[in-house]
Amino acid sequence: MKATNAMRLIYLTAMMIALTGIEASAAPAPWEQPAAALAEQVAAILGPGPAHVTIQNLSSIPTGEIPAIRRFLVQDLRAHGISAGGADSANAVRVTLSESARERLMVAEIVEGNQTQVAMVDVGPIQPQAAPAGGGLTLLSQQILTSNDPVLAVAELPVGLVALEPSQLVLLARAATGWQVQKRASIEQLRQIARDPRGVLTITAGLGFQAWLPGMRCEGDSSPTGAADEWTAQCSASDDPWPIAQTPVAQLPTTTSADSPAPSLGAFYNASRDYFTGVVTPGIGVDLPPFFSAALIPRPAGSAALLIGGIDGRVQLAENGALKTVAGTRDWGSDFAVLRSGCGPGAQIIASGSGEALTDSLRAYDLQTLEAVPASAPLAVNGTVMALGTASGGRSVFAIVRNAGKQYEVDRVTALCN
Repeated sequence: MKATNAMRLIYLTAMMIALTGIEASAAPAPWEQPAAALAEQVAAILGPGPAHVTIQNLSSIPTGEIPAIRRFLVQDLRAHGISAGGADSANAVRVTLSESARERLMVAEIVEGNQTQVAMVDVGPIQPQAAPAGGGLTLLSQQILTSNDPVLAVAELPVGLVALEPSQLVLLARAATGWQVQKRASIEQLRQIARDPRGVLTITAGLGFQAWLPGMRCEGDSSPTGAADEWTAQCSASDDPWPIAQTPVAQLPTTTSADSPAPSLGAFYNASRDYFTGVVTPGIGVDLPPFFSAALIPRPAGSAALLIGGIDGRVQLAENGALKTVAGTRDWGSDFAVLRSGCGPGAQIIASGSGEALTDSLRAYDLQTLEAVPASAPLAVNGTVMALGTASGGRSVFAIVRNAGKQYEVDRVTALCN
């Protein structure tokens, strides 16, 4: 009897072990649920059909896990009618595995013709007990193009990108494998250009754009279809002021209507000294010192103020007819731009690190008073930041970086609210 009970106990124990093993094997893999959620978002944007699917890992997820993530994602996309086609597919789904201070992310850039949309899901926490590093948001960066020639500025049109180089304008269109050059327009230089030249690109009404170089102004226009043969650009000598601050939501300090869009603020550029003289148009009621960078920033009262980075290293705010020094900017470099992240007060200043280093960084700051307060941890970049500019719509910032190999990279910087 004792032997029978012992055998029965052994049998029940073996069954429990077997059932536990079956349950463990049936448990979903850590990538299964986020892959399914991301595929659902992608399908809602793209619809059924072929798409070129790629995955880039910028997170701490082990490289050995990437094949499983891709397998789950491709399976889930197929369940929604999207097949992983070849590189020649007109549509593309580019997935980046990234992470914030607290969690890993799967970010999909969905390209359909000339239109690009973004989907994002949380993969899981890294350190649930840790507080967000540096503030209320996390900066994310995605490289969108590289060039062996210096890139001075980038602007985004509905049909593509325009890049300004010292001797040419370059029109790029979205393709399944990334941005591809569609057309180049030569710029004839009428005067010797500086060793580290600067330039400005702005978007005008419709599909037009304007470019400024020292002593030069260019007018360009692209076609609604993005066809290269319908793209035009004409350049001529000009000493007109450069547009330094333009935003559809903020107002100049002298503007009275809170609903009307802000006009472009222009500044005269000193080509021989490679900075702005301090003379701006229209006037803002206060004399400005020479400066390298400027940006209109929204203020709590619903108006705007002009932030400038002086050639003396001081960052100052021109507001209500007064010029005041901003504290907390000691570590800022000479470049900054406004990012309308929607986090915290809604908009932040993205500033580069001080000094020229092999590895620079970007950081977001809140500026609600006269003190810049870090709103994010520093984001390392692959080289030295040469220029920053707010992208169309204000939801991202273009960072132009010169890497150790003297190549130029253009990164799109966005923010994730913590």
